Amino acid sequence: MPVFEYKALDPAGKNVEGLKEAESPKLLRSALRRDGLFLTAVVGQKEAAELEKRDVSVRRFLTGRIGADDVAIATRQLAVLVGAGVPLVEALNALIDQVDHERMKRVVSDVRQRVNEGSSLADALAAHPKVFSTLYVNMIRAGESSGALEVVLIRLADFTEAQARLRSKIIGTLTYPAAMLVIGSAIMFILFSVVIPKITKIFEDTKVSLPWTTRTLIAFSSGVHDYWWAILLFAALLVFLLARWKKTPSGRETFDGFVLTAPLFGHLVRQIAIARFSRTLSTLLKSGVPLLTSLDIVRNIVGNVRLAKVIDDARVAIQEGESIAAPLRRSGEFPPLVYHMVAIGERSGQLEEMLTNVANAYDAQVETKIGALTSLLEPIMIVVMGVAVAFIVFSILMPILQINTLAGGT
Repeated sequence: MPVFEYKALDPAGKNVEGLKEAESPKLLRSALRRDGLFLTAVVGQKEAAELEKRDVSVRRFLTGRIGADDVAIATRQLAVLVGAGVPLVEALNALIDQVDHERMKRVVSDVRQRVNEGSSLADALAAHPKVFSTLYVNMIRAGESSGALEVVLIRLADFTEAQARLRSKIIGTLTYPAAMLVIGSAIMFILFSVVIPKITKIFEDTKVSLPWTTRTLIAFSSGVHDYWWAILLFAALLVFLLARWKKTPSGRETFDGFVLTAPLFGHLVRQIAIARFSRTLSTLLKSGVPLLTSLDIVRNIVGNVRLAKVIDDARVAIQEGESIAAPLRRSGEFPPLVYHMVAIGERSGQLEEMLTNVANAYDAQVETKIGALTSLLEPIMIVVMGVAVAFIVFSILMPILQINTLAGGT
């Protein structure tokens, strides 16, 4: 059914905008009239999938992005409806009314229409890859084939919410140090390019022998003042070339290897990737997705080429009759805790539970590590900025004191 974007007037004469399904503009007008609205304009008539592709307005960019929280909420609501015995099409109808997010409403409307036309829920969701990941679609497909759709939906909601919480925690924790770095860099740039050159002009007409710190400060600030455009251009070019290099296979592998071994942050990145690997694989296996298919999905979402190669090796080893733990051990990329727990899980038939335990352990370590890094970064940044400010003040005050001393002696 088409989805209309409309403008209307409410009983108080106030302008309202929204989305509504209707067979035609005439039926749209009637439906709005029953709701107490008076249609003034039909902005557009597109199928939901087409609107998903072409809606590029500023409003959508700022407020219309479908996040993991939106998907998790919709998934949990659908799980409740399906668990209550509501037929799938009716459950999707009810979900459309419950969803407040405009783009999410369009997507669910399109999914409902496809299911109503005979498509499976997994195939209908697969038509929106930007909203529903390969992991999501495969778990739904496994739930449909096993008759445990409600259980799979609940697991999906839990998994999506956990990932969203971890992402929000990481972003929220690192926001303050990042903001300090950006603001501090901007202040230093303004000082060296605008303020310091004006102050150091008073030393040009004096015959006082300037300290090396002052000479260094003047040379550096003059370079920033005269060639700031070249510095910005060089920085932009460096970022561009780095991004291009990362897109090449060798560049991506080298960069990902460096990230895993980088001081301070390398261990944290590895722990996050291992936690994601363990929880995703556990969730897929619990939902009935075959092991080889699960490894394919995990390989694509682990976010690191070197770890993805290890997962590829594990997949080949399993096809040849080997266990998962052996290639993880040989790679040297996974800590002993991981492959020992995987080996125990394979022997005991409780691989999913062991992977969940690994994920929980590394999630806790990630949270502790982020807190420790944040506590460490803040004083380091404060000290660095304090040293820079002290250097500037010392470099300016020393020649001023010398000039005053000479003036007093005369």
